Amino acid sequence: MEREAMEYTRFGNSGLTVSRLCLGTAPFGKQTDEHTAHDILDEAAAAGVNFLDTADGYPMGADLALVGRTEEIVGQWLRGKRDQFIVATKAGMPMGQAAWDRGGSRKHLLDAIDGSLARLGTDYVDLYQLHFDDPNTPLDETLDALDTIVRAGKARYVGVSNFLAYRLARTIGRSETLGLTRVASVQPRYNLLFRQIERELLPLAEEEGIAVIPFNPLAGGLLTGKYRAADQPEKGRFSAEVGQSFADVYRERYWHDRAFDTVGRLNEVASGIGESLAAVSIAWVLANPAITSVILGASHPDQLTDTLAAVDLALPDDLKVALDDISHGYRFGDAAR
Repeated sequence: MEREAMEYTRFGNSGLTVSRLCLGTAPFGKQTDEHTAHDILDEAAAAGVNFLDTADGYPMGADLALVGRTEEIVGQWLRGKRDQFIVATKAGMPMGQAAWDRGGSRKHLLDAIDGSLARLGTDYVDLYQLHFDDPNTPLDETLDALDTIVRAGKARYVGVSNFLAYRLARTIGRSETLGLTRVASVQPRYNLLFRQIERELLPLAEEEGIAVIPFNPLAGGLLTGKYRAADQPEKGRFSAEVGQSFADVYRERYWHDRAFDTVGRLNEVASGIGESLAAVSIAWVLANPAITSVILGASHPDQLTDTLAAVDLALPDDLKVALDDISHGYRFGDAAR
C-alpha cells in the first residue's frame, strides 16, 4: 500500500491547522495510570500528532471523586510544551452533586472552563466543546456563555459533541442570528458499524464549513477483530473496567451477531491486503472528505501501533468501495438489523 507522512489540515473554515489524527484521553486516570498515559502522549507526539482531546468529566466511567483527573494528567505532560499542541476539552458531564454542576447552563459553563484551565495548567484551550446537548437549558443561553468564554480569552474556538444534525443546524443559525461565536466543530460517533451521520450531519458540516472530529472509530475495539461473541472481556470498553454502565452502553451499541459477522467480513478484506483491521477501519473514516481529524483512544502505548499507521494508509478506490458495501446497512441504524 502507498504510505505517506502525518498529514495536517485546516480545521473546518477556520484558520487553525491540526493533525489528521487526534489523541483521545478518556482512559487516563482510571484504566491508565499517569506514567503510562505520558508514554502514550509521548508516542503520539513523536508520530506528529499535535491535537489532544480531553474532557472535564474524564476518566470515562469514573465516580465524582475522580472526575477531572484526566485533565490533570494531560496538564502535567503539557508543562513546557503547551504551545506545541492544540488542546481541546469538553464540558457538560456531572462534576458535583448539585443540579447545576453539569449541563450547558451559563452558571455551569463559566465555572467549568475555569476548572478545566486550572487542571490543564493553561490560561486557554484551543477548542472548548459541549459534551452533550442539554435539553434543560435554552440553546441561546448556552451559546451566549460560550461566546463569553471566547471573548474572555479562555478558549480560541468552540464546538459541540453528540449533537443531532437538526440541533447543530439550529446552533449555527442561532449563533449567526444573535451575533455570537459560531461553532467551529462537531464531534460525532462514526465508524464502519455506525454510519447514520452520513445521511444528514456530514452533509450539513461540509456545507457549513464545520470541522468533523469523530470519536469511536474502532467501535470500542470491536473493529480490531480481537473479540469473539462468546468473550467476556476483563479490560476495555466492553468490560466492567470502565464502569458497568459504560460497558452496558457499548455492548448495546455493538455486541451483536450481525456486528461480529460484519467484522469478520471486514477483517478478510484487511487481511487480503496485509493490513490490520484497525488501520483499515481508521483509514476508511479518514477517506471521507467531510472528516477533519479522527480521535484515537489508547490505554497502553502499544495500542497506537496500528492506529497511528492509519494516516499512512491510502485506500485504493476499489478497497473503499468494498468496505462501503460490507457496512452499507449501518447507514440506516438499528432498523437495518
